Amino acid sequence: MIIRPMIRSFHSLFALRIIPARYESSVKEGVILQSTSNNVYENLAIEDWIHDQMNLENKNVLFIWRNAPAVVIGRHQNPWRECNLPLMRERGICLARRRSGGGTVYHDLGNINLTFFTSRKRYDRMKNLELVIRALKALQHQVDVQATSRFDLLLDKKFKISGTAAKLGRTVAYHHCTLLCSANSSLLPIVLQSPYHGIESNATPSVPSLVKNLSDADSSLNCESIMDVVASEYSAHYNNKPHVHLIDPKDESLFPGISQKKRDLCTWEWIYGKTPKFSLKTTFQILYRNSIVDIKLSMQIKNGYIEECSLEFPNYWLSKDLSNDLQSALVGCKFCPTETAFLLSTLLRTYPQDDDVHTKCNVLCEKLVSIM
Repeated sequence: MIIRPMIRSFHSLFALRIIPARYESSVKEGVILQSTSNNVYENLAIEDWIHDQMNLENKNVLFIWRNAPAVVIGRHQNPWRECNLPLMRERGICLARRRSGGGTVYHDLGNINLTFFTSRKRYDRMKNLELVIRALKALQHQVDVQATSRFDLLLDKKFKISGTAAKLGRTVAYHHCTLLCSANSSLLPIVLQSPYHGIESNATPSVPSLVKNLSDADSSLNCESIMDVVASEYSAHYNNKPHVHLIDPKDESLFPGISQKKRDLCTWEWIYGKTPKFSLKTTFQILYRNSIVDIKLSMQIKNGYIEECSLEFPNYWLSKDLSNDLQSALVGCKFCPTETAFLLSTLLRTYPQDDDVHTKCNVLCEKLVSIM
């Protein structure tokens, strides 16, 4: 049986990096933490906090966490190219950007996240994956799971069940991976399929893979059983009894400054503004009063803001002055549907009450918003 107490004092488990130099520990320990939260920003904040605050010279940490439906992109990725943002907004699926690199992943309660913290000199991704494989085989010895040279885990040599990312600090490192146990397999592929076209970017692209849930291979491979057996395998490495410490990521007394870390991860400037510079070139059609109007759009986006904008449409459809005003208004605007809609509606108020012009601009606005 695995013991899962709530942590009330962190000092009994860790030494902070700000401790006096006289602190020493001759015993290397492995501590297991499990989040009581399913909030992706809170759990990513815990990763940041441990990385920034913990002294891991003589201790390793395994952090186990699960999230409500969310899409998590890598540090150097473009969300407009990686996921279906309109669908996510419609379904209330969060978008988060993590501090580590790697590709985009879908999280829900059927997906386990494992973060292995060590000192940088003990960082070893393959060792961590081998531990996960041993744990899965302890639960179901016939399961065929193997690690690849890209540090993914494949089921039956074909289906990806785990992806890997990492962050290497000056003295501390962490490697985190996912485990698909019983994730929503019908939602996962469509939420990770971008509907946008014409994006050119040097951002890190995700590598599409065939995926499968472990529970589809064997019903015993469910989230609760897997979390228990991974904890047991991790503890066995340190000759410890399985002992998982439950933590509340909102507890400022336990994690001083954690609220600010979460706020930083929630900001538009972090999630969208950290996207590497990219361009958008696309064409679309507008049906207006039984006629089709062809529109050409070209933009340069830097730090999430529109740096350059070119809109081309027939002169008879909108005046040149209005066209220039629209383009000028968009430059400096966030590449964001709500801000764009507000900005264009504000611009229209400066024009005389011309129902035809207003209707055309509203239709155009809808199209622009749909590509953001």
